[in-house]
Amino acid sequence: MNKPTLAQALAQAHTLGLARIDAQLLLLHALGRPDAGRAWLLAHDTDGLDDAVQAQFIALCQRRVAGEPVAYLTGRKEFYGLALQVDARVLDPRPDTETLVDWALELIAPLPAPRLADLGTGSGAIALALQSQRPTAQVLAVDASSDALAVAQANATRLGLPVHFRQGNWMAGLDSVVFDAIVSNPPYIAAEDPHLAALTHEPLQALASGADGLEDIRTIVAQAPAHLVAGGWLLLEHGYDQAEAVRALLTDQGFGQVQSRNDLAGIARCTGGCR
Repeated sequence: MNKPTLAQALAQAHTLGLARIDAQLLLLHALGRPDAGRAWLLAHDTDGLDDAVQAQFIALCQRRVAGEPVAYLTGRKEFYGLALQVDARVLDPRPDTETLVDWALELIAPLPAPRLADLGTGSGAIALALQSQRPTAQVLAVDASSDALAVAQANATRLGLPVHFRQGNWMAGLDSVVFDAIVSNPPYIAAEDPHLAALTHEPLQALASGADGLEDIRTIVAQAPAHLVAGGWLLLEHGYDQAEAVRALLTDQGFGQVQSRNDLAGIARCTGGCR
């Protein structure tokens, strides 16, 4: 019996309801060629697929259909040009979060050796992206989860990036340490939000934040001024409908130049202010 081709395997994934990009990434993973790229699949679409690889691919597709993120299934996710290792201990890094990195890099551009803090670092995506773009920066990555820090530290070691890590709840215990910029992609989904049902594979403590989703953002906004130099910035990622509320929190806390930035879809996704 003829082995199914790569093209036929992708067609089968389509019938299961998978997005083409997801199917391609999962097939490259099953083939042991995660770095080969989608163009390689097109060039080899008539190649036959071994039974064992075919079985693994279909199993991965079925898990994806059940809601498991591709990043968890492959153990990797690219963020700001960095190949990160991720698993269910941390959030799957989203492309929209690159908006936060872009903004931070703009603000620290004039500084020769900026001091930066990334609160709730998770996989380390933001901290590692900032460190990779600004080698002279001193970057501290904080997370309350020892599991998340283990993932982030492993990524830093593998990528050779000298980010410092600390376990803690936001800025508690940092005493008199100050930064030129503090960035965070904290939990911001309301505890009863129906969208959480589709995110059951990701760590709940990294997603939900109180009745209105703003509990952690309130804490960070209250703590940040004591840890920012004069003229230092606090930048926060938040939900698609929270920009106005976050701007109000920053303004009430005395921040200046309060403004929001849009993500790739044109939605106000990040809000910040200057001390």
